[in-house]
Amino acid sequence: MSRWRLKSLARDTRGATMIEFAILAPIFFAILTAILETSVQFFAAQVLESGVYDANRSIRVGMAQQDGWTVDDYKENVCNRLYGLFGNCADLYVNVRPIGDFRSADYSVPLDLTCEKDCDWTEDEVWTPGGSSSVVLVQVYYRYPSILQFPYAPNRLPDGRTLMSAATVFRNEPF
Repeated sequence: MSRWRLKSLARDTRGATMIEFAILAPIFFAILTAILETSVQFFAAQVLESGVYDANRSIRVGMAQQDGWTVDDYKENVCNRLYGLFGNCADLYVNVRPIGDFRSADYSVPLDLTCEKDCDWTEDEVWTPGGSSSVVLVQVYYRYPSILQFPYAPNRLPDGRTLMSAATVFRNEPF
């Protein structure tokens, strides 16, 4: 190759943009995907919180107690308010129980956080919606699937899913 051709080839910048794009595109799309997944998870957590809050109205006014609801009826009521964001509503964990007063509200995560593969619930579900004017604690948990596997993501379970929860304490109306 002649000397003139080598100099002109060294000055040719027509493919520079394509090479820069090839270097930066994977980083850009990874950040964009992370933002989208985080947004969907925050949105799903808010929908879960709202669905639980709305379903609790049935307990608060005594409808669930008078109609003889079971934990599956409550799950169905919550699931109907989740707009398809949660794949399998049978994976919801529900703990509804009366407590002495508002100050005695305590909770523990019903999951072994050190599990390695399939993280199963470690406690049985509780369905005791309480009577008239009783203070009730409602906890709902869901293991939400994740697309990206960031090692230090908040609420990340060892099996790659994200633990979402909604909890509420209220006093039943006198029914």
